[in-house]
Amino acid sequence: MKRNTSERRQQIVELVNQQGKASVESLAAQFETSVVTIRKDITHLEQAGLLLRKFGGAVPVQNQSNNAPVNNISKRKLSIAKAALALINDRQRMVIDSGSTTLALLPLLSEKRGLVVMTNALHVADQLVSQENEPTLLMTGGTWDAQSQSFQGQMAEKMLREYNFDLAFVGASGIDLNKGTTTFNELTNLTRVMAEVADKVVVMAESDKLSHKMPNVELTWQQISVLVTDNQLDAAAKALIEQQGVQVICAEPL
Repeated sequence: MKRNTSERRQQIVELVNQQGKASVESLAAQFETSVVTIRKDITHLEQAGLLLRKFGGAVPVQNQSNNAPVNNISKRKLSIAKAALALINDRQRMVIDSGSTTLALLPLLSEKRGLVVMTNALHVADQLVSQENEPTLLMTGGTWDAQSQSFQGQMAEKMLREYNFDLAFVGASGIDLNKGTTTFNELTNLTRVMAEVADKVVVMAESDKLSHKMPNVELTWQQISVLVTDNQLDAAAKALIEQQGVQVICAEPL
């Protein structure tokens, strides 16, 4: 028996809390609606703090660990995401790399229309397909890398090079004031290809990444257009980065 949206969502919460988890497919069958509708329901309920998304379904709030990738976004990361959102216009083409800070941008993209988004991360794709505005989603494919929780490799690079983008949003494990973004992961080439195929490269990173010493340079300052960070960035550090030709946006706290 079909239900109205409010009633269905209330019963989804009750069902997930009773069972401990529920898949999108099982909910769609039970409530006699489409998978797309259920994904939108889950997104709405998660934003309301009533349940949590998990790959392919939902779990109760209290059952999720503190390191959940989507739902424990800090206020600082969210402030960075809101500042980065101002760089995006409707109908733009963008590529979004994996990472916890870029992940904070995803719920905000529902404000934009006609977006085309390519990603190498399943959790990014999972968030995007549930949005009401339904951006066009492209996946890189490639070889799954457990360390970065994303697809990497030559096939992913080849797919990226078939397109061109207005914007690339990438994170950073560390920041070197003289060199650029840095990482422990040696699989850095896909991020570099993202930078190659985008008109503007936006790095989203918290200011404390300056204290993280990483051995591998991922993107040089010459490859980066904008750094979006928080308002805790030291003024001297900001000036040094700007001297590299990079626009630095320090997000106001929420």
